[in-house]
Amino acid sequence: MSALAVSLTLSATGLAADFQTLKGHGGPIMDIDVSLETGQVATASFDNSVGLWTGRTPQWLEGHAAAVKVVQFLDGSHLVSGGDDNDLILWNTSDGSHQLLEGHTAKIMGLAVSPDKTMIASASWDARVGLWPVDGDAPQYLAGHTAGVNAVAFSRDGRQLYSASVDGSIKLWDIATGSEKRVIDRNGFGINVIAVGGEGERESWIAYGSQDGVTRVVDIDTGERLHDFTFERRPILAMAVSPDGSRLATGDGHGYITVFDTKSWALETDFRAALKGPIWALAFSKEGDVLHAGGIENIVYSWPLADLASSDPMATETPKFLKKPEEMSNGERQFARKCSICHALTGDTARKAGPTLHNIFGRRAGTVPDYPYSATLSGSDIIWSETTIDQLFLDGPDHYIPGSKMPMQRIVEQQDRDDLIDYLKSATAPSEGDTQ
Repeated sequence: MSALAVSLTLSATGLAADFQTLKGHGGPIMDIDVSLETGQVATASFDNSVGLWTGRTPQWLEGHAAAVKVVQFLDGSHLVSGGDDNDLILWNTSDGSHQLLEGHTAKIMGLAVSPDKTMIASASWDARVGLWPVDGDAPQYLAGHTAGVNAVAFSRDGRQLYSASVDGSIKLWDIATGSEKRVIDRNGFGINVIAVGGEGERESWIAYGSQDGVTRVVDIDTGERLHDFTFERRPILAMAVSPDGSRLATGDGHGYITVFDTKSWALETDFRAALKGPIWALAFSKEGDVLHAGGIENIVYSWPLADLASSDPMATETPKFLKKPEEMSNGERQFARKCSICHALTGDTARKAGPTLHNIFGRRAGTVPDYPYSATLSGSDIIWSETTIDQLFLDGPDHYIPGSKMPMQRIVEQQDRDDLIDYLKSATAPSEGDTQ
């Protein structure tokens, strides 16, 4: 996930695939999907945005009020996304319109689109699966898991749905009746991701990745555990099947991408893709010859599969929030761990989830131009100062400014708050020529 990028349309035009990057997001990459009709790439990010990429040029789809966790194409001009704001958004990229799909009461962790493109399935941490007719009819909810649902997948005929949960189970549902048919497998650890495959008109196996770092392949009909793969790296966080079904790729919390041949289940590649941090997002290109990946950085990296084993990993420069504590002052460390993913220190927001902190001292809250503040902050009387910033992290944003978008976090120790404030006073100070 570094090097200069080449257009993502190379393989679509029949030229040899090259290493590529997509840059523009302001936060970690949480999910990637590729249109099987157009080859376009869509990305979901912690910066609250969906990126729709034509070559290296992004179109930003803005509408979520929190981190976007998942994105899925319906067809060449429609896609759906879900996030930490508990909502789904159905996007029409032809006319720029979008439709908010509300009903879940916790974050959306997984999405799937039925083979006939008429229904969307959503996995939520409210322990339910949502079934959303694309024509706008009322959603149906499938309840049966005892903890958050992380992933969903339709059967090839579109009549059944698989769901995987933090409770360690994979369930099979009958869509027509909304009833649970049976449990495919139970695992002692939470299941994060699933994928289905097999030769013929109907799928024959389901693969899943779990918190304990196991990738397991199960026979759908018999429940027999066909293959278990573990490399003592945990957890498994991403999974993708190539368009022709011949390869399964997984990404884990230690930054490795592993590729299997799904006919022999032989290990093709075990690749250190990220020097720091997890792999959260994986997707094959339309032709299946390129693997797109994303994680803790704000860049999508794309490697030709033919050269994957010999490729260089993602950027060698460690993100600030992953630096060793001894490499930073205490104030910088507090900023890196608590603030840097959401806030920039420069004069623009850098597509971050939160507004820039540049020139913050003496500024009224909710006044950075063009940033979409919550109603709470838009009309706030707070003036950011040593006192108000100290109180913000003493009380926590949920108490100090209830209703804001800021995630709940506190800095308990007074010295840590003092050091953060000292660091911010230096790092956000206006340069010569700046205006407050």
